[in-house]
Amino acid sequence: MTDSSLNLVVLDMAGTTVADGGLVEQAFSTAAEKLGVEPGSADHAAKLRYVRDTMGESKITVFRALFGAEDLARAANAHFEQAYGELVAGGLITEIPGARAAIERLRSEGRTVVLTTGFARATQDAILAALDWHGLADLTLCPADAGRGRPYPDLVLAALLRTAAVDDVARVAVAGDTAYDMRSGTSAGAGLVAGVLTGAHDEQALRVAGATHVLPSMTELPDALAAYEQS
Repeated sequence: MTDSSLNLVVLDMAGTTVADGGLVEQAFSTAAEKLGVEPGSADHAAKLRYVRDTMGESKITVFRALFGAEDLARAANAHFEQAYGELVAGGLITEIPGARAAIERLRSEGRTVVLTTGFARATQDAILAALDWHGLADLTLCPADAGRGRPYPDLVLAALLRTAAVDDVARVAVAGDTAYDMRSGTSAGAGLVAGVLTGAHDEQALRVAGATHVLPSMTELPDALAAYEQS
């Protein structure tokens, strides 16, 4: 009989377990202005729309698409990470209500939990520090740890390889708030790919991208995993 237990849970951060209140857009505007994009201009509006549409994707990849030249993309990314980090340090970030308790429940049930992000390591660590979440999950991963960010499957597969929590990718559960999270999970072959409605994308976008489940919040994920295992 095939083991259907989902003992590895790969969770996105911003929009899924962490509420940042639009800090991504604020930090982008700061970075874009430093590269000569005038706030309020048509160029700024178009670039900001692209940022919104690609929420969940690795940030350096987004900046490569927006600015083209590698040096400009890296400069924009550095300005973005600095601005975002300063906003986080200013206390402008909170957990999704109940997220910490849900993660603790998942681990108490014997599941391995990995927190992933499209941000750089320094920014991820700043978020973890601001929320006092160091040690909350079994592992944290950013794109540089895995090779490529979302929508590629690398973060999910890196979580499997580094934790050795399961022997089959079908026993992995992935949860996120964007289509890029869904595509990453489905590309990896995860058994359950849950979209949550606390972040960037709506139910239709999540389902089109491959969500097997859509939940109001990741706080409902533990019950969704239990139901899946019993089905």
